[in-house]
Amino acid sequence: MRENLIKLALIQTAALKTADENLNHIKHKIKEAVSNNAGLILLQELHNTPYFCIEENPDNFDLAETIPGKSTDFLSAIASEYKVVIVASLFEKRAKGLYHNTAVVFDSDGTVAGKYRKMHIPDDPGFYEKYYFTPGDLGFTPIKTSLGKLGVLICWDQWFPEAARLMCLAGADILLYPTAIGWDPEDTEEEQCRQLEAWITIQRSHAIANGVPLASCNRTGTETSSSVTTRFWGNSFVCGPQGEILTQLNDSSDCNLYANIDLSRTEAVRKIWPYFRDRRIDDYDKLTQRFIDDDTSSS
Repeated sequence: MRENLIKLALIQTAALKTADENLNHIKHKIKEAVSNNAGLILLQELHNTPYFCIEENPDNFDLAETIPGKSTDFLSAIASEYKVVIVASLFEKRAKGLYHNTAVVFDSDGTVAGKYRKMHIPDDPGFYEKYYFTPGDLGFTPIKTSLGKLGVLICWDQWFPEAARLMCLAGADILLYPTAIGWDPEDTEEEQCRQLEAWITIQRSHAIANGVPLASCNRTGTETSSSVTTRFWGNSFVCGPQGEILTQLNDSSDCNLYANIDLSRTEAVRKIWPYFRDRRIDDYDKLTQRFIDDDTSSS
């Protein structure tokens, strides 16, 4: 494959019960992706377990693991064996009582190229992540790999244009979002459609506004706790630097999704859509405020 052209594989799947089962399933899927010439593998959010944030349960902290640890050793060996770059998503135990939702990137030689800790932490019915995760402290820094600089963000981060912009200002060649998002079965079909369309649209807008390709890998399947049921809506997709959908799965497919990404298109697109050139950085200071209470602008 020529320089700047990447074969990307997204692994969309329903969670199995244990970390060992999920990791072995992932290995099988990565082997399949390699047979299809994929060089970059994107996994879904918290892929080792069912989505435990569906409820607040202190026993779930036992699912966390250190980095490095068992899962990073396992995934490092796979990356080295198959000569692929892997973007993984783990429940990190940083210290006793201190946990993060962390993406780890393995380069094609098996080394850890870097990690990103989820910055925006949601707290909604069925998505009780503030109970489990401390907000990230590594900033919005792309991770350098043999395939380019990867702008890795995680799920709730995907709704914030500031996160995508900062990753791209720091040189990200592509935006990658491990994701776990789904529907409340009580929502109407119309509401479910609106939520899904909003999710796709906001991410396509990040690709357009920054002139970069983007991929979002979501889980599928229905998961239930004692009081909450979530149907994860899948629909993993890849779009180009003008927001064009290159490929997309449906809500229930348990399979790999492939796309050829031409990183050289970013420069061509930015020549005709020069958003970075025309940004008014001299007048954006209020973006750092929580809310603008007074209108002090001149009439």
